Amino acid sequence: MANEMAQKMTKDFLEKKLQLILQGQAKIAVVGLGYVGLPLAHAFCEKGIKTIGFDLNSRKIEAYKSGIDVTHEVGNEGIKNSKIEFTDQAESLKQADAIIVAVPTPVNEMNTPDLSPLLSACALVGKYMKKGCVISFESTVYPGATEEDCVPALEKASGLKCGVDFKVGYSPERINPGDKLHRLETIVKVVSGQDKATLDFFSALYGKVVSAGIHEADSIKVAEASKVIENAQRDINIAFTNELSMIFDKMGVDTEAVLRASGTKWNFLKFFPGLVGGHCIGVDPYYLSYKAQQFGYHAEVILSGRRVNDGMGPYIGQKIVKLLSQSHKKISGAKVLLLGITFKENVGDVRNSKVADVVKELKEFGVDLTVVDPVVSAEEVQHEYQISLGKLESAEQYDLICLAVPHKEFLELSSEWISSKLTEPKIFVDLKRAFKRSDFESKNVIYWGL
Repeated sequence: MANEMAQKMTKDFLEKKLQLILQGQAKIAVVGLGYVGLPLAHAFCEKGIKTIGFDLNSRKIEAYKSGIDVTHEVGNEGIKNSKIEFTDQAESLKQADAIIVAVPTPVNEMNTPDLSPLLSACALVGKYMKKGCVISFESTVYPGATEEDCVPALEKASGLKCGVDFKVGYSPERINPGDKLHRLETIVKVVSGQDKATLDFFSALYGKVVSAGIHEADSIKVAEASKVIENAQRDINIAFTNELSMIFDKMGVDTEAVLRASGTKWNFLKFFPGLVGGHCIGVDPYYLSYKAQQFGYHAEVILSGRRVNDGMGPYIGQKIVKLLSQSHKKISGAKVLLLGITFKENVGDVRNSKVADVVKELKEFGVDLTVVDPVVSAEEVQHEYQISLGKLESAEQYDLICLAVPHKEFLELSSEWISSKLTEPKIFVDLKRAFKRSDFESKNVIYWGL
């Protein structure tokens, strides 16, 4: 009977807390204001929920306060008109009745999960959160991390007991940076909680901003696992097409034409070759394989896909060198223009960009490389990869031009312009086949793409 009463009180307590939040009488906080956290904070605020937006990066906070969206996910107008309480002061978390943690979870140089940003966030949240707080994690983790890693960190920093003094849940982010169609509001939201009352709380809270619907996972571990396999599945399928691209290139067969033909079958999965970087697809599979290893299982398929995709940067670099050599152009000192350095098109994020692997490979061959990217700051690229960005100089001529990332600015360049910038014999590498092969071959330009 006592246990039933405790559950009832918990349910009543969370229902009252939820109503206060939805009525604008209590606050929530979003910790980490990047591609995931910022749209989330903005969405809640737009629904009349008082929202604290916290990030340790003071420069980022100042930009948001000035109405500048450094992520380009919400837009400057959206940030300028928002009532989000932007702050870099952790003490502000004391005001929150619910906290959503959306910080990066990368891998280290050994491709082992690096939970240090997440655990640091837990220590910070634990230090300042109030008793009775409800916490949701959105960062990608392996199954078990929320309860086995995050909860102990929260308890240690707060001196509070999970399940008694605070509750936790997990709701994996599904943000696709740069995608204007699939947005936070239009993607089904997976939610979970440590018990039914917590699940109901987060289901209702997230349901306030997600119009596509809520999927209530059976447990926190199920929700965690659902996220890592979403990206592991994409990684494996892209690895398959990358391997096909390498095989067909040796055979002299056009991979794009093959995929186009195969795509006419109703159940053929339409994946395409390319560089797989960023902080999701290129990272998440390592979280799952790491946890599998702890249970004595070596993830053969997952890791083989990773090996293929991690090797694409050097492969492309070597292919460019071969194209130069086959055209009887010198390798050392060859002038090559590389368009794009971010991990995907129209997104100013260079974290885990595999284009950097192409750059590294070309520099090892002594290529005179000019890297241009209009959507990312030169300072960030220099800090992350020690690569200096250049500019498109009208008078420059190049032995080869490579379109690595098809930003919209680059797609505005004509095949005539690209051809005019090339020395004979002209070579254009279009990694993602953003242009038509025929437009270049008609101008006697050697065209190659994955």
